[in-house]
Amino acid sequence: MTDRLKEIRCFLLDMDGTFYLGDRLIEGSLEFLQKLRDTGRQCLFLTNNSSKSASFYVEKLKRMGVPEEFRRVLTSGQAAARYVTARFPGKKAFLLANRIESAEMEALGVETDREHPDYVLIAFDTELDYAKLTALCDHVRAGLPYIATHPDFNCPTETGFIPDIGATIAYVKASTGREPDVIIGKPYGGIVEETLRATGLKKEEMAMVGDRLYTDIATGRNFGMLSILVMSGETTQEMLRGSPIQPDLVFDRLRDMIPLL
Repeated sequence: MTDRLKEIRCFLLDMDGTFYLGDRLIEGSLEFLQKLRDTGRQCLFLTNNSSKSASFYVEKLKRMGVPEEFRRVLTSGQAAARYVTARFPGKKAFLLANRIESAEMEALGVETDREHPDYVLIAFDTELDYAKLTALCDHVRAGLPYIATHPDFNCPTETGFIPDIGATIAYVKASTGREPDVIIGKPYGGIVEETLRATGLKKEEMAMVGDRLYTDIATGRNFGMLSILVMSGETTQEMLRGSPIQPDLVFDRLRDMIPLL
């Protein structure tokens, strides 16, 4: 597997828990990027977090000192917007998202109608309230097509975790009996298709690097990419030992890969 690591042309890097935690860079992350530059490799930041726009993440990476050539970001929100505009042309969504992500979705062509939608699209809404949940459940219960940006249960922060969209999905299932018809983000195929389009590379030339077994590592395993787990975020040693989803390689953090590149 370490020999295969040398053949990787593009590293798909998760963000929360992998490259940084909150507003704090994980030690060695910038040195990892420097090694990619020195060895002629590229990276694409691939995040399931749809509570922020891609431009927000680009600016955050800039503030953290990430060189411009590496400030390429693909979010599950972007991938979901491209999916629904292609699958439901001319149709309108009940969109569950905060103001930042709603603006990005609309800029990408997602038309909305809260009262009489044609389908449901949910993102990680950090402005969620009971009225929104009630309306969401009403539309899902009515049988509208139901799409979610990603499945993560928790979002890592500097002080622990906050409930992510997976908790919302579980709430909706308890009320309506339905799970999303399609989930776009890791470990599902929608975001992989967008990744291939964005990089122009083959799956065998990419490595998926992240801190979560059920999203990041499952993506690599599901789609034939080298899967690399870093222990700087959600996954503990106990979780790793007990999981049926096993990575190809494990490192404490990104910088520990540097000697092998």
